[in-house]
Amino acid sequence: MNAFPIAQPSLISEASPVQFPGPHPDKADVVVIGGGVAGVSTAYYLAKRGVRVVLCEKGRVAAEQSSRNWGWVRQQGRDWAELPIMMEANRLWQGLAAETGETDLNFSQSGCLYLADSPAAMTKYEGWYDTAKQAQLDMVLLTAADIRARYPDIAGPVGGGEWAGGMITPSDGRAEPFVAVPALARAAERAGAIIVENCAVRTLDVAGGRVAGVVTEHGRIATDRVVLAGGAWSTHFAGNAGIDLPQLAVRSTVMRTCPAPIGGYDGPNVSSPGLALRRREDGGYSVTSADLAEHFLSPKSFKYFRKYLKLMKLSAKDVRIKPMAPKGYPGAWGAPRRWSADEKSPFEAMRVLNPPPSPTVVARVQERLGQRFPGLKDLDVVEAWAGMIDVTPDAVPVLGEDHRMPGLFTATGLSGHGFGIGPAIGRLTADLVQGQTPGHDLTRFCSNRFFDGSDLEPGPY
Repeated sequence: MNAFPIAQPSLISEASPVQFPGPHPDKADVVVIGGGVAGVSTAYYLAKRGVRVVLCEKGRVAAEQSSRNWGWVRQQGRDWAELPIMMEANRLWQGLAAETGETDLNFSQSGCLYLADSPAAMTKYEGWYDTAKQAQLDMVLLTAADIRARYPDIAGPVGGGEWAGGMITPSDGRAEPFVAVPALARAAERAGAIIVENCAVRTLDVAGGRVAGVVTEHGRIATDRVVLAGGAWSTHFAGNAGIDLPQLAVRSTVMRTCPAPIGGYDGPNVSSPGLALRRREDGGYSVTSADLAEHFLSPKSFKYFRKYLKLMKLSAKDVRIKPMAPKGYPGAWGAPRRWSADEKSPFEAMRVLNPPPSPTVVARVQERLGQRFPGLKDLDVVEAWAGMIDVTPDAVPVLGEDHRMPGLFTATGLSGHGFGIGPAIGRLTADLVQGQTPGHDLTRFCSNRFFDGSDLEPGPY
């Protein structure tokens, strides 16, 4: 495999054309903050119901983690409380292209395969099998012989031998993030949503202890319901409004290859020790080492240290600590923590968070891709990028009305699971802001769990 100069992503950037120029009105039923998959999905389902919804995005729709993820639509390996929501999301994905008329929302039901390189890893899969069966998910455990027979194009573990086993969920699949989320935004706009790019929401307008509106860089919008779906920026927006929202960010690197020749790998999404891969619509692959995330220390790292202890212990071998975030990154040292409605906010200073990819991950993928998939050994990696993932102390989202601020709803902290589950998050958030029952038990995702003594037990993966 040839080396390549590490490039910034050509997906969606601050230089991309503005698709949704606005302007925004001065009043709305609901304002959504953030144009990622959670915010766009919420706006879509609200608009379909005739709700006057305005979505404000500080930069470009889907320009951050919502276009930089793996592109998996995965039920497998989910937290027990997330799984029913994700199963709904899978059903939604299957119909979105037809429902919206947007072919960019195409969903490929390719399956998702996890490989175990040790009996201990296989034991974890067997433990999750009970969760899958209770939910009536089509997940199947695989033996070493099954792996050998079904997937001859996948080489064995590093060091030789064969896989201890694995698990596969055939109904899982994949979609193309960098085109899917903007496509859903277009559908939301046709349904009546007003979407405005280059429009940062600076702060909440609060009256009588509850939401009365928001103040954007272009003026005030009167509303009594706001959805905070700001990804890695959510905790900083909340903090400026006096609301403590535990959330940290990690950098994750992904890359793509050139199109593969006939005879390459065309099986399910694969997660194996040291390498994860999915086929792309363009015939190449999105691939990552899946064993390195990087956290840049910030004041919030120390503020929330104790809340993250369990998660840190579980993920210690895969997380590298960096001493300082670059200027302008969410919550970086020296960044303002409070600002007023008439001051320029950090969201305007960095329209699109575009971190450089990790050279370590790039090197690992270049070394391992041909080892794991011999049919792809001559395939060139042509581009690499990174995104910042918003992670909560228990690695599951914060969903619902904030217990301290009536009228403020959160759909954030998706912790690297957001792209696939996004449509269902939007659907249930739309229910919540309308005072309707969402159809799922959201107790595990409430905002007060971080402060009421709840056991912040991380999900299984």
